[in-house]
Amino acid sequence: MAHITSIGAGFFSDLSIAAPATELTSSALLALDTDAEFLGLFASEIASVGGTRAASAFIRVNDVREFPGLGTPANIVNVARYGSKTSAQIQGQADAPSLELTLNYVAADWAKDGTSELGDMVGDGIQRVFRFVLLNTEPTGSGVTKYASLPAGIGTVENTVYYWVGKIEALLVNPQLTDANTATLTLSIQSAFFGSYTVAAA
Repeated sequence: MAHITSIGAGFFSDLSIAAPATELTSSALLALDTDAEFLGLFASEIASVGGTRAASAFIRVNDVREFPGLGTPANIVNVARYGSKTSAQIQGQADAPSLELTLNYVAADWAKDGTSELGDMVGDGIQRVFRFVLLNTEPTGSGVTKYASLPAGIGTVENTVYYWVGKIEALLVNPQLTDANTATLTLSIQSAFFGSYTVAAA
């Protein structure tokens, strides 16, 4: 399918993390810079708890309550101009953002006891490939390929995809007495953002 062409809420937007059997090396991560290279990392979903890693496997971050803004923020610098009543504005070097997601917290999904892939990733210092998919409608596929970067996955609906290399830095649990328990998941950005791309239906 093509990029999203109408106004709507991204209710079915998804954040996923590549989970290959062997972690990608720094040189392999640096070599990733095209849509085709990223696609192969997100072909088959595995469960965070009890999943088995494979070359094209990925893990979805479920129960996201709120996504942050994605992309590189502007860094506008005011520069004085001799003889002018106003300064000029130029684009300075922007700082890479840190992303903070708010999750409905399910403790078993984030256990750091060897049972949860996501839990073991928190604070381990390993760079991984992340994928964000903006979706206004749910993919019509099923099983492990429903949210895969395949025509039979997210290619069944209009989609807009971004990739980047980053780390899961921290998970802060926010106990609630009157609502669902939440957590703040902090990601650091180690590369440029790649996108927006789309996965086309066959």
